[in-house]
Amino acid sequence: MDIEELKKNPRTQFFAAELERLSDKEKETEEMLADPDMKEMAEEEMAGLKEQRDHVEKQIQDILDKEKEEEQFPNELILEVRAGAGGDEASLFAYQLAEMYQRYAEMQKWQWKTLDTSTNDVGGYKEASFELKGKGVYKMLRFETGVHRVQRVPATEKQGRIHTSTASVAIMPIRKNIKVILSDTDVDMETSRSGGAGGQNVNKVETAVRVIHKATGLWVRSTSQRTQLKNRETAMSLLAQKLQQLKDEEDAKKHSANRSLQVGTASRSEKIRTYNFPQDRITDHRIKKSWGNIEGVMVGNIDNIIQALAEEAEKEE
Repeated sequence: MDIEELKKNPRTQFFAAELERLSDKEKETEEMLADPDMKEMAEEEMAGLKEQRDHVEKQIQDILDKEKEEEQFPNELILEVRAGAGGDEASLFAYQLAEMYQRYAEMQKWQWKTLDTSTNDVGGYKEASFELKGKGVYKMLRFETGVHRVQRVPATEKQGRIHTSTASVAIMPIRKNIKVILSDTDVDMETSRSGGAGGQNVNKVETAVRVIHKATGLWVRSTSQRTQLKNRETAMSLLAQKLQQLKDEEDAKKHSANRSLQVGTASRSEKIRTYNFPQDRITDHRIKKSWGNIEGVMVGNIDNIIQALAEEAEKEE
């Protein structure tokens, strides 16, 4: 183990110092082995030191394994929903999907925070973004990215005809170690007044911030903070994460060209699931599996779907 590297990690600093102490003791004990009168005692001492070293190294390895798991499956993410084809019905479906994930998050004891929402006249989401924190959050929700399609009779439909609408979902992990670095020259920034609840200044001061990445056109809007500066920091951080996610998705698709199902490599444009209300059926097209109890699913009971996707991904891997 590289002791110098371990010293740089706050989680392993103490154990690095312990390894150094044990190394010094081992050197002293090795000198005693050369003395016939001290050899037996030195051998016992070396056996004890080895046992201590093995124990410390195991603790270090456990920490490193946990960090690797956290890097692959962070306990923080951004969930975005966006209305697609279908007008008002699509926006209402986007709102319903967000509600579904929020209730599921509550069941899992995850933290849910609204970052930004854009609503229309019927109360649906044109687009919205949320921050989720909690154990296993990305590992469990990572397969939700893609186009979700709904087939049902809208409340405003007088002829009883079934309409088809779509909404897209994007799950973006918040990683601690990202390679994307943004500078002020990489982005354009727009400010506006925040909408919704937020105190007396909400409609007087332009605290909402939208940053646009010049090279790709990707943008992020933040309205959750009380000041423009804080919203700008949040937006810049989220934009960097989004650019990193874009790169990761491109890399994943390159490496998954031979996979038949490619679970977990979906983009916003790929249709992954259909919610058919008249037939009380939800179908995930990637694993060709369907479930009933659509009303229960829409209030957060999505564990069966989450588990089925995880199992299929495990088989692929």
